[in-house]
Amino acid sequence: MCPPSEPTKTFRFEILRSSAGRGEPPRFERFALAVAGDLSILEALRRIQDEQDPTLAFRYSCRGAVCGSCAMSINGKLDLGCRVQLLSLAADRVVLEPLPGFEVLKDLVVDMDPFWEKYRRIEPWLHAAAEAAEEQRVSEPERERIEPFVNCILCGLCDAACPVYRNHDGFTGPAALAALHRFVADSREVRDGQDLAREDSSDGVWGCHTITRCNEVCPMNVRPADGIRGLRWKLLRKVAGRLLTRR
Repeated sequence: MCPPSEPTKTFRFEILRSSAGRGEPPRFERFALAVAGDLSILEALRRIQDEQDPTLAFRYSCRGAVCGSCAMSINGKLDLGCRVQLLSLAADRVVLEPLPGFEVLKDLVVDMDPFWEKYRRIEPWLHAAAEAAEEQRVSEPERERIEPFVNCILCGLCDAACPVYRNHDGFTGPAALAALHRFVADSREVRDGQDLAREDSSDGVWGCHTITRCNEVCPMNVRPADGIRGLRWKLLRKVAGRLLTRR
């Protein structure tokens, strides 16, 4: 006897379609997809691309919430397409849009070059010279403090959720600033302070309005706003130290 087939449920997708350079206004295009069992948003998009419209553009790589490539807006909530299961949604209507605050290249694909440029600006690597493992140990409490920031997958969700980032092109953004905090807070680091000094402005750490939407959308619980607060405290301690030295 053949096992009974799983019941199917039809989801109605509304995907914002657009293409840079064509001069056509963005438009929502509708697709219907019958699904048996559970399926992630990303898997559903792959099926729509394979079965209905091969021109549909979106990014993905790992399919396991590690690469951060499939970040998008799902029913108005910023998340990774590979993390959201269709059956977890409140209704069978699925509205997909590209990340806000980024230039759209095509459909759900946005231009990440400005994001990477700001990330490279903070020089995201440990500047300390390589030494013996015993000399590079960090204490367990210190490891716990920096561990959340190490877990960032650079998906861009925090920047997309940040109203300052969306409305102020010069703002470094929570992703890059959180990464800077990860290195500045590392006791092994030997930076000369210039990286932090460059962010001592309204385009850097003081541009953050502490709305903490970046914390709310992060799929890895990085809490970028906490990192920005850590950078501010470090700057304020430097100022306090200089004032005390002058007395």
